[in-house]
Amino acid sequence: MSIDPRDALPVHVPHRGALHGFAPSAALSPARRWANRVFPVLAEWWGVFERGGITDDQAVRIAASAERNGTSLPVEAVALGHATEERITLAIADELGIEARLTVDPDSLALPDSQAAALIGSARSTMFVKMNEGAETHVLAATDRLRDLAHHVGSTPHAAERLRLVPVTVLRSALAARVTHLLENIATFDLFTRHPAYSARTVVNAWQGCALGALAIGLPVAVWAWPAFAFAALHIVFTLFFFSCVVLRFMALAKPAPAVGGAAGERPCPADLPIYSVLVALYKEADVVGELIAALRKLDWPASKLDIKLVCEADDNATIAAIRAARPPPYMQVVAVPDFGPRTKPKALNYALQTCRGEFIVLYDAEDKPHPGQLMEAWRRFRSSPPAVACLQAPLEITNGDETWIARLFAFEYSALFRGLLPWLSARQLILPLGGTSNHFRRATLEEVGGWDPYNVTEDADLGARLMRFGYRTETISLPTLEEAPTTRGVWVPQRTRWFKGWLQSWLVHMRAPTALYRELGPKSFLVVQVVFGGMVISALVHPILLATIAIVGADLIQGKSLSTFQSTLLVVDTINIACGYVSFWLLGWHSRAPGERRGMRKIVLCTLFYWMLMSYAAWRSVIHLYRVPHLWEKTPHGATAAAFRPPPAHRTSAEPLSA
Repeated sequence: MSIDPRDALPVHVPHRGALHGFAPSAALSPARRWANRVFPVLAEWWGVFERGGITDDQAVRIAASAERNGTSLPVEAVALGHATEERITLAIADELGIEARLTVDPDSLALPDSQAAALIGSARSTMFVKMNEGAETHVLAATDRLRDLAHHVGSTPHAAERLRLVPVTVLRSALAARVTHLLENIATFDLFTRHPAYSARTVVNAWQGCALGALAIGLPVAVWAWPAFAFAALHIVFTLFFFSCVVLRFMALAKPAPAVGGAAGERPCPADLPIYSVLVALYKEADVVGELIAALRKLDWPASKLDIKLVCEADDNATIAAIRAARPPPYMQVVAVPDFGPRTKPKALNYALQTCRGEFIVLYDAEDKPHPGQLMEAWRRFRSSPPAVACLQAPLEITNGDETWIARLFAFEYSALFRGLLPWLSARQLILPLGGTSNHFRRATLEEVGGWDPYNVTEDADLGARLMRFGYRTETISLPTLEEAPTTRGVWVPQRTRWFKGWLQSWLVHMRAPTALYRELGPKSFLVVQVVFGGMVISALVHPILLATIAIVGADLIQGKSLSTFQSTLLVVDTINIACGYVSFWLLGWHSRAPGERRGMRKIVLCTLFYWMLMSYAAWRSVIHLYRVPHLWEKTPHGATAAAFRPPPAHRTSAEPLSA
C-alpha cells in the first residue's frame, strides 16, 4: 500500500527552537560559530556529529564538500569515510529520541512489488515505507533531511512513535530482497516480452528455420548432382562476404575518422554533475578484485555521486569474499545475481541495472582499468550532444600485447577495431557494434530499448544495432580503458567462439524482417550489418577453403597441368581475396597505432596466417555451439586464473567450456 500523506514530513511546521540539540549560537564555541557563518547548514548537525564521533574539523570538511558537490552532509560524511551510514543513522535517532533499525525483514514491508522495484532504482535520498510487525504498523524512514525530521518529531509526537529510522542502503537491500523474483523476471524476460522480435531467446523464426532446413537438404543434393555448379555458386557467395570485409577495412583506411576530442575543457561545477552508475560484471574473478577496486577508486568523479555496482553471481563465494576482504568504499556495492534464467553476463547486467541510481550508466569488465577522466569526457559529450546520441564507446587498449604471439595479434586487432573501424563508422553515423566494455549510456534510453538481451552471448554488438533501430546513435570518445589480452589458445578460443556465435545470433535476430531492418537503418548501415555480423564470421569460416583452393589449383599449375577457365578464375579471385584480406588487416592495424607502438610488425605479419586459421577453428566451433548450446556463455578468465589456465597435454587440441 502507499504511504498516507499524513505520515510524510510536514514542510511548514513552525521551528521548535533548541529541540534535540539545535543549540543557540551563544552555547557554541568560537570555532563552531565561525563554521556556522561559513556553512549555515552545520548549525543543525553539531549534535549528530558529536554523537557520531565526527570531529569539528571533519564536520567543516564535510560541509565544504557537500556545498561543492550539491549533496547533503550525511552523504558526504559517508563518502569521505568519516562515518558509516549506520553510525550516522544511530546518531540521528539518538539525537531526536526515535528508534533506529539496522536490519529490516523484507517480508514485513507493506507496499506493492512495483512500487518497491521503483524505489530500488530511485536516486531519492528520502524514502518512507510502511512495515507491519505483528499487529503494529511502523513507518521506516530513510532520510538525510534532519531539520524536517526534527520538526516532524517535535510537532507530531504520536506519529513519531511509529517512526523507525533506517539507513537508506539497508532499506534498498530489503526492498530488493522483497522483490527478487520480480527483478529476476524483468532481467530475463523483459526484452522478450516487450520487444520479442529483438530477442535471441528463439534462435531462428519460422521462415529462417524453413530456409535453413531447405539449405541443409538442398545443398548436399546440389553438391552430389551438380558438383561443379554448386561449388561455383558457393564460392561466389563466400567471395562476396570475404571481399566485403576487405572493402570495409580499406574504406576505413582510405578515409580515417577525424580525431575525437578528449576531456579537455573548463572543469564543471561538481554540483552540476549527476549520479553516475558503474556496472562491473564479475564471475570467478577473485584474482583481479584488488586491482579492479584500485582502478575504480581513481575515477575522476565526486565519490558522493558515484554508484558502483560489483555484479556477481550469488553463488560465486570466492569473488564476493575477495571483494569484502578488499574493503571497498561505501559507493561500491555488491549485487548478488540469483541463479535464474540463462547464466550470462547480459542477464546479470539487466538485474543490476534495476538497482542503479544514476542518470548515466557505464559498463566495465573485471580486468578493466579505465582512464580516470573517462566518465568526465563521456558526460561532457552527452551534455553537448543531442538526445539521439544514446551511447558512447571508449577505446579499449591492450596492456600485455608482448606476452605471447596470440596476445600480440589480439592487441593489433583491437587497435584496428577501436582506433580505426569504430571511429570511422561513428564519424559517418553508421551502425556501430559495441565492444563488450566501456559503453556509456543514457540510462533512460537503455531502459527504453530493453537493456541487454540475456540470451545473446555478444549482447554488446546486438545492443548497438538495436539502439540504431530505435532511432538512436552511438559515437566514440578518446580516453581509453586498459585491458589484458588472452595469452593462450585455451583462453582465446572459447572467447572468440562466443563472439562469433553472438554475431551469428545478432545477424539472425536482426534479419528476421530484412525489409524492416533496411527501412530503419538505411542502405549503408544495412550493409554494415551484413558485413560485420555475417561477413566477419563467414570470412573466418571460408578462409581455410580459399587457402585450400589456392593450394590445390596452384599445385596443378606448378606441375604443368593446363587449367580450365574456371580453375584459373578461382585461382586469381581467391589469391586476390587472401592477399587483400591480409594487407587490409595489416594496414588498418598499423595506421591505427601510434608510431611508438609499431614495433614488432614483422612478427605480426609472420603470425597472421596462424591467427586467422585459429579464427577459422573458432568460427566453425561457434556454428556447432549455435546449434547445440546457443545460450552457453563461455567465461574468459583473467589475471592469475588466466595465466594458470592450461589444458592438460593430452587435451590441448580441445577447448572445454569454462562455465555454463
